[in-house]
Amino acid sequence: MTSMASTKSFSIYYADDLCRAERRNVGIFKLGFSRLRIPRIVREKLVVNANSGGSSKIADMINGKKVNGVVPSLGERGGEVLKQGGVHEPVHTWLLGRFVEDRCVYRQTFVIRSYEIGPDKTATMETLMNLLQETALNHVTSSGLAGNGFGATREMSLRKLIWVVTRIHVQVDKYSSWGDVIEIDTWVDAAGKNGMRRDWIIRDCNSQRIITRATSTWVIMNRETRRLSKIPDEVRKEVQPFYLDRVAIPTADLDCEKIDKLSDETAHRIRSGLAPRWSDMDANQHVNNVKYIGWILESVPIDVLEDYNLTSMTLEYRRECHQSNVLESLTTVAPKMSDDSNNFTDKTGQELESTHLLRMQADKAEIVRARSVWQSKHKHMI
Repeated sequence: MTSMASTKSFSIYYADDLCRAERRNVGIFKLGFSRLRIPRIVREKLVVNANSGGSSKIADMINGKKVNGVVPSLGERGGEVLKQGGVHEPVHTWLLGRFVEDRCVYRQTFVIRSYEIGPDKTATMETLMNLLQETALNHVTSSGLAGNGFGATREMSLRKLIWVVTRIHVQVDKYSSWGDVIEIDTWVDAAGKNGMRRDWIIRDCNSQRIITRATSTWVIMNRETRRLSKIPDEVRKEVQPFYLDRVAIPTADLDCEKIDKLSDETAHRIRSGLAPRWSDMDANQHVNNVKYIGWILESVPIDVLEDYNLTSMTLEYRRECHQSNVLESLTTVAPKMSDDSNNFTDKTGQELESTHLLRMQADKAEIVRARSVWQSKHKHMI
């Protein structure tokens, strides 16, 4: 049985010539009606497109703040369109990101939603990690390199290869509140012979103040054998044009120290019986790396969660986790030590340092080691 479709369209425009309309930012509105006829079913859709005299600005306002102000072309993919419900839309209207600095940096704007905040009404560390990951994936997609894998390039997809993160370090100076608009920049560079480094900075859109910095290291894994792989020359040629010799976190401020392994004897708290859900799995068929943060925090004392801000976190990923695994979360908390002495930096306990371990409950195999720094909320507000 075939379907029949009919369309009608008309335009409404100002009785003004187009040159004056552009100078005065006068809009041209186009309305289209689409009817899809299937036996016993008739669907109609009204489509309204507005063109404000050729301007590339989108003047969406949320809580009185301008969101996603300018969305220029995304380069090679800028002319592509997505088809949604029979309506063609430019790719950039969906990704809402753009390249800056000669396509070396990808920039994306977000508004903090109500479901992305915690009990203190600010964005959580998991929210920040998710936004960093989203920006990274859109960077690959907008660059025109994306294959059919989750963040993989075309040459990687041909070879059944995927990216996996081995280490990530995040420093938070200020957590955004519900309704705040933030801007995330991301870029990549080589990390040794067979790795790639990805960095991010997050700015508050209103003040342009940098409120978060992050860096990460990635390696390539075979999607089927789950073994690490060298970067093929073809893949290296794809990504090298996007490399930028810049760091988000200065080397002197980077957490490069080895994270100690916790045990039943050294851990202050152990939380057992943590089971991944189906929704915790990602497109690469393993637990999404952001999910580990929530499990890590399960063993952090509640008074620390209530009275301190998580200002720094470093995660070392040791192995994959699947839905059938049951995990244990271990944590130890102590006043933060000075970098150059054996004395505490703050004997009043206004800064704490925690060591964490996620492991398999059955055989105690390590999944993630982590280290976090916490600062008293009273001190952090000063």
